[in-house]
Amino acid sequence: ALALKAGRPVKLSMTREEDFLEHTRYWTQIHLRLAAKKDGTLLGAEMELVTDIGAHNIQPYSFLGVCIGWLVSMYKLPNVRYKGIAVYTNKTPSCAMQGFGNPQVTFAVESLMDELAERLGVDPVELRLRNYVGLGDTFWGQGPLVRSIVRSDGVSQLLERGKEIIGWDRREPPEAKAGRYRRGIGMARGFHTSSAGAPQPGDVIDFSGAMVKVNKDGSIDVVTAVMDHGGGTLEAIAKLVAEALCVPLDKVNVVPAGTATTVYDCVTHATRGVYAGGGAAYKAAQEVRQELLETAARYLNVMPDALDLKLDEERGQGVVYAPAIPDRQMTIEELATRCWMESWKTIAAVVSYRPTNCPPAYVSVFVEVEVDTWTGRVRTVRAAMGSDCGTVINPDMAAGQLEGGLSKGVGFALYEDNRWDKDGHVLSRGYLIDAKIPGVDESPLLKDLITYFAETYEPTGPFGAKGIGEAATNPVAAAYANAVYNAIGVRFYELPITPEKVLAALKRQGSEEGGS
Repeated sequence: ALALKAGRPVKLSMTREEDFLEHTRYWTQIHLRLAAKKDGTLLGAEMELVTDIGAHNIQPYSFLGVCIGWLVSMYKLPNVRYKGIAVYTNKTPSCAMQGFGNPQVTFAVESLMDELAERLGVDPVELRLRNYVGLGDTFWGQGPLVRSIVRSDGVSQLLERGKEIIGWDRREPPEAKAGRYRRGIGMARGFHTSSAGAPQPGDVIDFSGAMVKVNKDGSIDVVTAVMDHGGGTLEAIAKLVAEALCVPLDKVNVVPAGTATTVYDCVTHATRGVYAGGGAAYKAAQEVRQELLETAARYLNVMPDALDLKLDEERGQGVVYAPAIPDRQMTIEELATRCWMESWKTIAAVVSYRPTNCPPAYVSVFVEVEVDTWTGRVRTVRAAMGSDCGTVINPDMAAGQLEGGLSKGVGFALYEDNRWDKDGHVLSRGYLIDAKIPGVDESPLLKDLITYFAETYEPTGPFGAKGIGEAATNPVAAAYANAVYNAIGVRFYELPITPEKVLAALKRQGSEEGGS
């Protein structure tokens, strides 16, 4: 409100306590039923979803819409019945938090898929491979308006590799486990949209822009309004531009978002940074590339179609050259300098970009846990996480997204919980002792986590890239719940799976080890 009133950028910094009061993830209760043939082919689903939106009307309709999108985009369901209910309460308002309903729906779906597999006597991985929404299928993504056709699909690669790493075929049933410490293996798969692109303009808000400019020293400025929240988005954008213009990465300078000066971008959501923001930068770089060729043609006395770009690693420069005439070439620095000295032109491009697709970024999680039946503590033994994010622009940062997604998912699955009193006051006051998040001791160690990537190419993405960020968190809680079941034979339908809940479940089960 102050920014609108003053017409100037405003910086807002909140304390941890204020952050808890500002908004929280949607509390959601899901009733889900699946129907299937004896061979495991899914016939349909029925879902009733009730969500607590708190005391304010913040995105309830879009939330209810995306939740049905998440459901029908997981598996092929010929018949679906859905009822979504948003409930006002006297609590902190609910709003988007990484996944926007996807972790909640995925937890329900993937937990029930394991139960269905057990009832049918089918391997859980095989059941998923038989039914998932994949290549050539309609992907509904974030509900009725956000959809596309799946053009890249690495799900089978992810699941087969995960099985191999975790030793899936050596998994034993719960009844074979005994003693104080019991280990179990579980898995889940998930996805998230890469942007909120839609076939029809104006259906949803997903729009980005970028400016790419060549400086007289041969360096490249990239102006983007995309925000980097630690996932390496800006570095990925720099790599996309460097690759498109055949220049060293250190020659690309990314000017980050500043609402007073940079180009427009709608919002950071829907795992859209590389796909949409990077797509805009890539589109601008392609226009600059063409302008470089047309401008160089004037100096080299050849047609633009006879020219190309290449990276000269010896000189550390991009070079415009004629493949058929080796001596006809000049560096990008030489070209830009001549344009500057002759007061001729600035080589630059400004573009607007609206994605018309929202390709799914797939993720799989395989995890082995150890349950202490005396204390109820669940410990991660090892994990394998795979991602189909198309062309992996920055492997180290992409692996970091999977590592971070696992850590966040562990918090969602085992630790994090908000509590309110009857008057709607937050009891978790923003301090680490009240709002438990995974620390060093609770988070899986990197040495116990193997990350890997499917080899796919997304034809609608920049250099074949898709998203990754939110997808990395979505299936983690379900994988842990399935692993805990495999360890102690108890299914959990409510998160987080705290030690108190584990001990209570063991007591109900009549386990001799629990509490002895």
